[in-house]
Amino acid sequence: MIELPTDLPADLAPLSWLLGVWEGTGVIDYEAGDHHFTGEFTHRVSFSHDGGDAVNYSATAWLGEGESRRLLVSEVGFWRIVRPQGPGDPGPGLLPAVSDEPARTADDVEALRTAEGGFEIAANIVHADGVSELYLGQIRGPRIDIATDAVIAAPGTKAYTAATRLYGLVDGHLLWAWDIAALGSELGSHASARLAKVD
Repeated sequence: MIELPTDLPADLAPLSWLLGVWEGTGVIDYEAGDHHFTGEFTHRVSFSHDGGDAVNYSATAWLGEGESRRLLVSEVGFWRIVRPQGPGDPGPGLLPAVSDEPARTADDVEALRTAEGGFEIAANIVHADGVSELYLGQIRGPRIDIATDAVIAAPGTKAYTAATRLYGLVDGHLLWAWDIAALGSELGSHASARLAKVD
């Protein structure tokens, strides 16, 4: 059973079912050029909050076990519902808020609901290998569909141009699928996993 926190800022309510640490296994299945990448991996994902209006995200995946285990990906980021920033919000950078607006309420968040019954979200994700992604999409109950709006790669990074991710809460487990366009291949199935909440 998933317990939802009751002390969250209103803007985090749609994302609250994600909060916690999730662990499990998944599979890689991707073709690029004449190479077919396959394998099983272990995965650890953490969604947390620090009192602000974004959910903190971190994820790490490894291929193999024991001494043969090697890191596949390490990424961090922030997930939030999309809403106009006002004078009561800090930023950009270290700029403080310029007014003392009252705390946002559930009614303020409900006013952001889309015609499809969900909420627009944005996820900024940075990979340790030099790739930065901006995902846009929707959260509808316990399902998230996001696609890259922008991908920025540091010099020397392998070719990676687009991605989609799907997350869902099914029978108390976090299921996800990640499609990518990389190494010259078009967008296609890349990896999926089933994670159990451990904290």
